[in-house]
Amino acid sequence: MAFSQPAYLFFLTLLAPMIIWYAWRMHNADASLRVSSVRSLRRYALPSWMRHIPFALRVIAVIVLSIALARPQLTNRWQSETTEGIDIMMALDVSGTMLAEDFKPNRLEAAKTLGAEFILDRPNDQIGLVVFAGESFTQCPLTTDHGALVNLMQAVQFGMIDDGTAIGLGLANCVNRMKDSPTKSKVIILLTDGSNNAGDIDPGTAAEIAKTFGIRVYAVGVGSYGEARVPVQTPQGTRYMTMDSQFDENTLKKIANTTGGAYFRATDNSSLKRIYEQIDQLEKTKMRVREYSKRTENFAPYLLAALMLLIAEILVRYFGLRTISN
Repeated sequence: MAFSQPAYLFFLTLLAPMIIWYAWRMHNADASLRVSSVRSLRRYALPSWMRHIPFALRVIAVIVLSIALARPQLTNRWQSETTEGIDIMMALDVSGTMLAEDFKPNRLEAAKTLGAEFILDRPNDQIGLVVFAGESFTQCPLTTDHGALVNLMQAVQFGMIDDGTAIGLGLANCVNRMKDSPTKSKVIILLTDGSNNAGDIDPGTAAEIAKTFGIRVYAVGVGSYGEARVPVQTPQGTRYMTMDSQFDENTLKKIANTTGGAYFRATDNSSLKRIYEQIDQLEKTKMRVREYSKRTENFAPYLLAALMLLIAEILVRYFGLRTISN
């Protein structure tokens, strides 16, 4: 319920002086009829609190009348919300170089952790996951069950595919998963730290295919500048080797430009987090909201109630609880 003229509710402040005046009057009132004994009248006497009924009725009448003057209105509101989600496929490199420790604890784990945060921040989108190294496969198809997707992402690890970097194959796999979707906006987030050296599909060709289906690619190159330590399993246990963090950025830039996306370079955890945030802002879910509101005047019942209370006060004061004056 809403009020069309809420200023009239200030009349309720009149109640304070009314109550103070009534209390002062009752305190100083003298009996109108003095008798030597009221013993014979007790059978006809009414409880003393009943003398306050007329005043109580007047107070309630003022309250209800103030509400009526404020014009209460009943509001019926309907809201229809249409949400258009975005299809997002995440292509994650799981090759051996993703174990480099220039990210904490390494590139792969950092990508998984920050990728999971990105997924959970987009509840209206269908998101899927493709992993690639020397080959590529779909870890999770497009889904709105983001909890299951995050669990499948956390299960990704090095060694689940033959080593290598098949960027073109990973892109093509993503396109194959999205090409038949009716969603208008489609995006691939490609995250890799290497140069294409495996697979039967060239990255440029995969980019052209993505462009044909209206799919934008945001390519993220992962790796600090300079050298990075990479753990290597040997018969004597884990050993560390040093590798150059440079990779084929030109190919990633070409993929992004061809598809109308963008290229980013992540050099540590914080810069990767900022890149995910930038992509999140660039690909906001579209939302249309229509709101309808209908108001109905509802002051009549309050006005009628105030009138009935005033009539009740008159009847009680002059007929039910009559006073005798000299």
